[in-house]
This record gives sequence, C-alpha cells and structure tokens, in this order.
Amino acid sequence: MKKSVIFGALTVAGMAAAASVASAGTLDDVKARGKLNCGVTTGLVGFAAPDANGNWDGFDVGVCRAVAAAVLGDPAAVEFVPTTGKTRFTALASGEIDMLARNTTWTFSRDVDLKFEFVGVNYYDGQGFMVPKDLGVSSAKDLDGATVCIQTGTTTELNLADFFRSNGISYEPVPIETNAEAQQQYLAGACDVYTTDASGLAATRAAFEDPAGHVLLPEIVSKEPLGPLVRHGDNEWGDVVRWTLNALITAEELGVTSANVGELAGAAGDNPEVNRLLGTEGNLGEMLGLDADWAVKALAGGNYGEIFEKNIGENTPVGLARGLNAQWTEGGLLYSPPFR
Repeated sequence: MKKSVIFGALTVAGMAAAASVASAGTLDDVKARGKLNCGVTTGLVGFAAPDANGNWDGFDVGVCRAVAAAVLGDPAAVEFVPTTGKTRFTALASGEIDMLARNTTWTFSRDVDLKFEFVGVNYYDGQGFMVPKDLGVSSAKDLDGATVCIQTGTTTELNLADFFRSNGISYEPVPIETNAEAQQQYLAGACDVYTTDASGLAATRAAFEDPAGHVLLPEIVSKEPLGPLVRHGDNEWGDVVRWTLNALITAEELGVTSANVGELAGAAGDNPEVNRLLGTEGNLGEMLGLDADWAVKALAGGNYGEIFEKNIGENTPVGLARGLNAQWTEGGLLYSPPFR
C-alpha cells in the first residue's frame, strides 16, 4: 500500500476520511509487526534527535520508547519516522506511523476536523521569539518591519500573524520547513527573528556555538499544549498510548522511578494505586490488552520527571525549568487521572 504517495497530496477533508480507514486495529498491527512506528521531528535537540550513530534520544523519544516497552516489552522496538510540520499529519492519517510524538499543539481543528485524537499533554508550552543579542531588541513589540523565520503548517505561523496584527506592526515571513533549516537561515542572517514554541527556541539556542549571543524575548504569545496523538476511531490504541503517558506522569507523583520500579513490582505494597499501576493488584493491563506489568516495562526508561530532567531539564544544555510542567502537587499543571 503506497500510503505516503497516496496521501502526499491529500486535502484536509481527504486526510480526515483516510484516517477512519487506516485506524482499525493498530495495537494488533504493532504486536504483529514487533515494532512501533513513531513520528518525531526531523531533529530538535532535547526533544527528538539522532546521535552520531543514528540512535534517537530525547523527551518525545522517551514517550515513543515507553509505548513500545508497554506493548512489546522492548523500548528499542521503535522505528523513528522524521516528519516536518507539513508531513506529520499525512504520515499519521495514512498509517505510515502508529502515533505522533512531535511538539504538536492540541487544537480544536486538529482534534475535530482532521480526525486525530490527542491522548494528553506531555509539555505545556507557549510561542516565543529569539533574536541576536546585538540586534538590541528587548521586546517582541519592537519588531516592526522585521523578517521572521517561521515553520509552515504550524500553529506558530497563525499566532505570528495574530500577534503582529493585534499590535499594529508589520513583518516579512521567511518560510522554512524544519528546525534545522530555521537554524541555518537564522544564523545566516536570512531573518532577524526565529519564532516557535519557547521550548524549541531554548533547544535550538542550546545547539549554537555561542548561545549567549542570542536572546529569548519575554513575550509568550500563545498557549501551546503539546502532546502525542493518534488517529480517531481506534479507541483501544488510543487508550494504550494515553495510559502509557499517564503511567509516566503518575509514577513521578507516586515516587515510582526507574531505580525502584523493579523492587516495588516484586510484591504488592501499602499503596493501592502503586499496586494497580504496577500490576500487583487488579487487572488494568488486561483491560488494555497488555501484560499485567505493562507499566513496569514502560517505566524502565524513567518516569515523567526523570525523562524531563535527562533531556530538557535545568541541568541540560536546553535548560528548561519545570514551570507549568511541574506536578499538580508542586504548583504545576501536570495531572493524570487516577489508576483505578
């Protein structure tokens, strides 16, 4: 089935119709294939990027590996499929990928019109602006007449137009398709400003030879709840991806880590929710069509907090604080429904 060819020229309506065709039985497909096809970015340090040996790592990659581990028992059983802002949705609708974990904002139209299902939020973000320090700009409102590098097919493209229009200032867009292209164009001086999610700007700046020579302006001009998504119409698969993400989040809240999950899963303990999460009580795994220890396998690579700190936390070159992405018990927005 030449899916990528067929869907390359799909309209939004066609993509939505295709999603309903290509969505049945994804869990069985993944099990039979022995590998999860996970859509990621073409490369964004900290979130999803291959190393010199071609091994993918990052915050979004961690979600892909957790799902593969939960379903197949092997976090390495993932085929990472690089996608751009333009190609990501056709890749998912066509069945080329089983899930998308790629700095993608949950919006009404993507959920309802494009017939996708966001299974949750793994990063609460907002759109920001980065400029060279020697430009001497301290506010995005001072960017009248600026050239702006902007990834096409993204919510940031629309937010940019709204921001400049509402502030009565003008700009000249410089369209780009990937973060690598944006970085190249920005550093070459093809644009005065690069705008995307603030986390993406921090990750991009971290890869510069001189990060201190570039400033993230204070304005955050949008809400960008980023999360994994699947196709509409395959609720069983959606449940698997959703509850794997929830397992990572809940494990951090309950103090279950990659270091102690094996011991805690050895026998039922005093915390009933930990027992249900790890399969020592109840039958949540059976309800998902997975083994009882599905969450134990998913947590081998760490809980949400461990994956965050390893890839994009304050002690990494990306250097992001938890902020809104702290647990609800710590003043953030991170919150999983109960495991019961």
